[in-house]
Amino acid sequence: MARFVLKTNINGEEREFLADERDSLLDALRERAGLMGAKEGCNNGNCGACAVVLDGRLVNSCCVMAAEVDNSEITTIEGLAEPDSLHPLQETFLENAALQCGICTPGFLMSAKALLDSNPNPTEHEIRWWLAGNLCRCTGYDKIIRAVQDAAERINS
Repeated sequence: MARFVLKTNINGEEREFLADERDSLLDALRERAGLMGAKEGCNNGNCGACAVVLDGRLVNSCCVMAAEVDNSEITTIEGLAEPDSLHPLQETFLENAALQCGICTPGFLMSAKALLDSNPNPTEHEIRWWLAGNLCRCTGYDKIIRAVQDAAERINS
């Protein structure tokens, strides 16, 4: 199996590592870059647990080949918070008990971040539509929706 050097910017830091030709972006992030935040839920793009922002676009990292992201900018859940404080989305997820087992949480947070970056004041309907690609088996979605609404208010105030 061929290997190649992958050069990219992950969470604001220039990174370089080897990847196999069959590695997905999810594989490369977890196994090559040591970033364990994105989760493998379905490995076919249906659950959203592996969502990251790639060059400003929300993607399921299990559906992107690592070779495609050379010289790209990637934001993962590890890059969401500041070193000394949580992102408002992380705070409101905690405050609203919008997480339980944690498998889906990174994907929901990254999806919600991408939403709020493109639409800082979404309606409940827009939030539900945007997060429709994320599946949760534990919490029920109302707490997640409420957390995103609260984060939007906090960010906009």
